[in-house]
Amino acid sequence: MNTLLLVGGDLCVRTAKMLDPQQWHCIGLRRRHMVSGPDDPVTWYRADLQDPASLSFLRDGAVPEVTHILYAPSPDSRTSADYASVYPQGLSRLLSSLSASCLGRLQRCVLVGSSAVWGPSDEWVDEGSPVQATNFRAQAILDAEAALNAMLPRGVGVALRLSGLYGPGRMYLVNGLRAGKVIAPEGPGHWANRIHIDDAARACAHLLTLREPEPVYIGTDDHPTQTAEFYEAVAKLAGVPAPQRQPKSPEGKRLSNARLRASGWAPAWPNALDWYASELGALKGGVDVK
Repeated sequence: MNTLLLVGGDLCVRTAKMLDPQQWHCIGLRRRHMVSGPDDPVTWYRADLQDPASLSFLRDGAVPEVTHILYAPSPDSRTSADYASVYPQGLSRLLSSLSASCLGRLQRCVLVGSSAVWGPSDEWVDEGSPVQATNFRAQAILDAEAALNAMLPRGVGVALRLSGLYGPGRMYLVNGLRAGKVIAPEGPGHWANRIHIDDAARACAHLLTLREPEPVYIGTDDHPTQTAEFYEAVAKLAGVPAPQRQPKSPEGKRLSNARLRASGWAPAWPNALDWYASELGALKGGVDVK
């Protein structure tokens, strides 16, 4: 029986649901008290990554020895302090809270970060492309990856850099288009890269058990699209006017998922527009899509 320690919310729960409960015991950390329901695949424990004492139960025999970790935190706000405390500091505290024997037996730790570590580019960006710590988000993620590599042997720590998540309950773009609040950036260096949250969860589950993984993977679908074209396509599917275009400085990149695909993962939704078409079509037909 593997024991998977989860740090995060929706993505972690979706990943846990994809694992065989006969082979995986899933425990999770939350700062607020959580009651696990009968269908909840995760047993939740109250702990705070900023309080090492609250993590002591991981090494005092209160839970089975952790064999795998999925670290996918959500900072409270987009501030430098919050990102630093959750990513490099939080991950370091978590790994330091495990016993030496547990660390020695740890089979995999997947750190979920972001493609924000790359700057704008119209060329294909892959895992070998130079990273740029152009803002505090990118810096915090890169610092966390550095801590992961410093504290764990090669092959145990794996970084998954996700593009923009979408899926059930994540209709921000559609709502913004309907409200007329979305501006489509015009000019070079603007790319929309997306991954359905269930495909991201499949990538996490895949990387937790992948033999001889690479240190880093990009998690995104097969179809990066010019941002303005993507927004206009979604607006058409939603039956609302196309957003106004406005020239902007480059801020996007064209991501490749070739390495993750080559490892055996494939997205159920290769093109985000197919999901929006399905979702919005169901909504128009009066179907309540969860």
